[in-house]
Amino acid sequence: MSEGAVWIDGNLQPAQQARVSVFDRGFLYGDSAFEVMRTYDKRPFREAAHLARLRRSCERLLISLPQSDQQLAEIIASTIVASGLPECYVRVMVTRGVGPMNIDLAQATEPSILVFALTLKPLAASVYANGIAVGLSRAARATDGTRAVGAKTSNYLGSVMALHEVKQRGAQEALILGPSGEVIEGATSNVFVVRAGELITPPIDAGILAGITRQTVLELAAEQALTVRETPLHPSDLYQADEVFITSTVREVVPVVRVDDKLIGNGNPGPITARVLAAYRAKTR
Repeated sequence: MSEGAVWIDGNLQPAQQARVSVFDRGFLYGDSAFEVMRTYDKRPFREAAHLARLRRSCERLLISLPQSDQQLAEIIASTIVASGLPECYVRVMVTRGVGPMNIDLAQATEPSILVFALTLKPLAASVYANGIAVGLSRAARATDGTRAVGAKTSNYLGSVMALHEVKQRGAQEALILGPSGEVIEGATSNVFVVRAGELITPPIDAGILAGITRQTVLELAAEQALTVRETPLHPSDLYQADEVFITSTVREVVPVVRVDDKLIGNGNPGPITARVLAAYRAKTR
């Protein structure tokens, strides 16, 4: 069975044979930007929005991206076809390229582009039926306080350690706390609270990644006449919520039924979360 395909700087190859230089700055320093997409009927969902965000991330990281969005879309399409898979997890990665082993970005001038089309591993239906637990964690992110804040960079060490921490407490996702104790976002997700029928989520200027799934949920909420407020959240807002859910490309909309040792509502996924998930899935098709 195919494990997928990877396109690296013009070379399309089976995933298990794909290799990059040990001197690539993406490997050495996490000096790269990336996007993740999920296919539905073999088509990447909201591809244009993902590629636009990739370009913004590269601009913030001062990495040139010579290909147009149309060229990138064609590369993605060919990689999906070459994968031979029914549906794909698609990752597009732009590194600063190969250069001397030092952190001077001027030493690497030819970026490297990689496109992965790998086996999609969606969550089990039981996750949506039963919900998940999340844990709160203080974690410094690599882009905090820099010109790259909001960029989707491959340097995920803060999130890696935060997720490991909360998994020791029985959680499946970490919610990152900011310097003032505010809830910013998940390690690999955005977070929403439901209270009195209203959706509440942290604003972009809180330093969150502007999630494509998050934006889709905001658009769907408007279509369904659900009130949305983008405002800072604190742990107490989660504890007092009627419902909580997280959003991400592969996981879509996932109900949260526990935050650390606090049950949310009655401890079961709520009706508005289910409504948003159903609308999201309808949108993907």
